[in-house]
Amino acid sequence: MDIPPLAGKIAALSLSALPVSYALNHVSALSHPLWVALMSALILGLLFVAVYSLSHGEISYDPLYAVFAVFAFTSVVDLIIALQEDGYVVGFMDFYTKEGEPYLRTAHGVFICYWDGTVHYLLYLAMAGAICRRKRYRNFGLYWLGSFGMSILVFLTGNILGKYSSEIRPAFFLTIPYLLVPCWAGVRVFSQPRAPTYCTANTVQEEQRKGLLQRPADLALVVYLILAGFFTLFRGLMLMYMFYVLPFCGLAAYALTFPGCSWLPDWALVFAGAIGQAQFSHMGASMHLRTPFTYRVPEDTWGCFFVCNLLYALGPHLLAYRCLQWPAFFHQPPPSGPIALHKKQH
Repeated sequence: MDIPPLAGKIAALSLSALPVSYALNHVSALSHPLWVALMSALILGLLFVAVYSLSHGEISYDPLYAVFAVFAFTSVVDLIIALQEDGYVVGFMDFYTKEGEPYLRTAHGVFICYWDGTVHYLLYLAMAGAICRRKRYRNFGLYWLGSFGMSILVFLTGNILGKYSSEIRPAFFLTIPYLLVPCWAGVRVFSQPRAPTYCTANTVQEEQRKGLLQRPADLALVVYLILAGFFTLFRGLMLMYMFYVLPFCGLAAYALTFPGCSWLPDWALVFAGAIGQAQFSHMGASMHLRTPFTYRVPEDTWGCFFVCNLLYALGPHLLAYRCLQWPAFFHQPPPSGPIALHKKQH
């Protein structure tokens, strides 16, 4: 998988979030939740106009360029929020966490912001850079789609069902486009052609003849998926993991056992992103001082907690890497018998 170059223009534009957030934090009118929501929507609108005027060619080639540009700006904002809530910077986003989305002040909200401000930010720059140079970014897009989808699902359920459900402010409704736009982006990413794999028919047949015991790496991944399924039953994040991750573990184990499941490479990337984001936020929040003491992981068990959850997050990434590097097993079996003979004769 080629790593596309980063987009310098978007990086420079996204860093404007620093002076903008600092200036807005000192505007007294933004002490009202409605004004916070309106100002946030106005800034995003102006940012889109600026991106469109500066990069009309890239947007015409791929409209997702504008999405990545705007989301890169919000990623910098999220990183500022996380750093401010942990006391590393002051005077930037107090107005938004108080009157916009107070949920972001929780331990889980802080680590969602850390992930968005680092991993998502680099993905936006990489995908925008790929669009500028007309390169592929499908694999990066699938990883981002899973990561962003998990983040927004947990964020929405946490706001609606959690203790902050009584404090929903007008700015919360800005998450509606955050939910709709990735759906549209996901359709576009999935519709892009896959990168060529250069697997010959003989290679595919030879690989698919091998049983599971003849493929030790796949056998290890199947064992991991079974253990991960049991681990899912006895841990936190039950709502998301039980309904999404647990079925995927079973389906992925099936796809590693029986050849021709061409859907696995794509969905392995999606779930690697989703589990990576969820595990990072879960692990960080479980040890953060903002988490109530009764729900915090005791310090004497940090080692076991960290190793178990890190392995849980690492497995899907190894699965995605295996699918991308050696995809022959997942190709559709080549035609055989009279049909193949007829094709050879013509």
